[in-house]
Amino acid sequence: MLETELTPNSKTWHSGVESPEIIQNPSIYQWSDEADLIVIGLGGAGVSAANEALDRNLSVIAIDKTTGGGATARSGGVFYAGGGTPIQKEANISDSPDNMYKYLKQEVGNIVKDETLRKFCDTSPANTQWLMDNGVKFNSSYYQTKTSYPDAGYYLYHSDNSLVPKYMETAEPAARGHRGWEEGPFKPIGVGGTIYYPLKKSALSKGLRMYSQSEVKSLLVNTQGDVIGCKVMVMPSGSVSEKHKKLIRRGELFQMILPPSYPGSSFLQKIGQRFINKAQKLEKKYRQAKYFKAKKGVCISAGGFIFNRAMVEEYAPKYSKGMPLGTSQDNGSGIRLGQSVGGRTKHMDRVTAWRFLNPPMSFAKGMVVNKDGKRFCNEMVYGATLGDEMCENNDGKAYLILSEELFKSSKLEAAKSLPFQRDAAKMLMTFNAVKRKNIDDLAKVYGINKNNLKESIQQYNQSAINDDYCFLGKAKKDMKKIDAPYYIMDISIDSRLSPLPTLTLGGLEVDETTGNVINTQGEAIKGLFAAGRSAVGVCSNIYVSGLSIADCIFSGRRVGKSLEEII
Repeated sequence: MLETELTPNSKTWHSGVESPEIIQNPSIYQWSDEADLIVIGLGGAGVSAANEALDRNLSVIAIDKTTGGGATARSGGVFYAGGGTPIQKEANISDSPDNMYKYLKQEVGNIVKDETLRKFCDTSPANTQWLMDNGVKFNSSYYQTKTSYPDAGYYLYHSDNSLVPKYMETAEPAARGHRGWEEGPFKPIGVGGTIYYPLKKSALSKGLRMYSQSEVKSLLVNTQGDVIGCKVMVMPSGSVSEKHKKLIRRGELFQMILPPSYPGSSFLQKIGQRFINKAQKLEKKYRQAKYFKAKKGVCISAGGFIFNRAMVEEYAPKYSKGMPLGTSQDNGSGIRLGQSVGGRTKHMDRVTAWRFLNPPMSFAKGMVVNKDGKRFCNEMVYGATLGDEMCENNDGKAYLILSEELFKSSKLEAAKSLPFQRDAAKMLMTFNAVKRKNIDDLAKVYGINKNNLKESIQQYNQSAINDDYCFLGKAKKDMKKIDAPYYIMDISIDSRLSPLPTLTLGGLEVDETTGNVINTQGEAIKGLFAAGRSAVGVCSNIYVSGLSIADCIFSGRRVGKSLEEII
């Protein structure tokens, strides 16, 4: 009997994943299809594993509940890379693997072994070249100032905290955010397709066999507990498949129109769910169970669990009011598949929350306080750093305070930003901002401790004017005196007009050399691998833009390489 953390019978399972099936004699079993590697979920990690295995003359089957892409294809298309990538060299940016390691160690902490992080940094230039060899295009147009996302026409930028003084004390700043390049007008959503779709095209050209709109319901094991395949509910091709595809797309479209915190969101969620329910009826009626054999291994790369709100409540309740970021397929099914055969999970409470203030830059030159009226973070840091401090240490509460001068300049700066940045800032300033003439009245708006707030504003102004040291490490050039009248905006996790995007970072524990899933006894599960957000990886502590996709490439390729050693 497999020892597991949870079983499908557990009250907190919250998943449609079924218990594993034991195949008594695999050699005489009637398999529907077989390959050296079966990839479950063809997103950034899955397609990387597939390409790497195919390059080694191994056969690969990919199974995806939609047509592939996952959160990678939906993303802003940023690949975090350094150490002297071809694009960095083209832009005359000096960087080294050691410098990259020194910076990332501050973000990654001990979430992975030091040697794993070293390897991640050492191989970063080669992984960038590998992407380019597989059709991905980058551009060396360098955006030099700090921002959450570069303006249209710029593709290389500081997608992290490397320009923040605290981090500069340890490592020389270097632009490592490589945004995928494509011709045509800029679009903020789906830019990740610039990275994903060339990789998918490359894999298909090498012989990848893909089963779209199909779902793995359970893993198959032999009598020793080794994973040897999976049970797949396969959607037949033709008109039913096309109808199913359209229903899923419509459902997800309605569910993605408004963040959960916005008025009217619940209504749209219900409409979207109706389409998805219709798709699920087709699944029940037409999908057929087929059994696929994995001759060398199964790779789980099915994303995280942010869209499984019951799992979020179970593992990361601090983030349950955040806006889910990714796709509806980030429902934890991959993690549950691993657990069903004894896989051990780690860091399931780790979630990244993106509270970006810049642009407009004048937002970041203001001050952010908690419910007690105290500053708790340098406002210039990367948005996930601010979001983490807010959610982990300040009950998810935060308030942005500006002077009238900063408020007016924010409006001008926002107007020049990209549409998705402009619209978010405009909504915040138009419907969320409250103006008050004195600090006492300002504190009353959200029940903030007025004495602490008064002291915080005084300290802030002193640092902004007199070159006094800011205890949070904010440079004087990034500070502006805050005078009356004051403007306050609620940027808490439950702010109805300032949604907080969230993404899960924890998952299955893996052997950091091979990508093998580790069981509850601390041993590798033979035949089972995991990559991307289904697994613990480099970005599982805290997030900077592009690090998740970079980890997907790194961990996916790791699985493909390790298969070569399996007889």
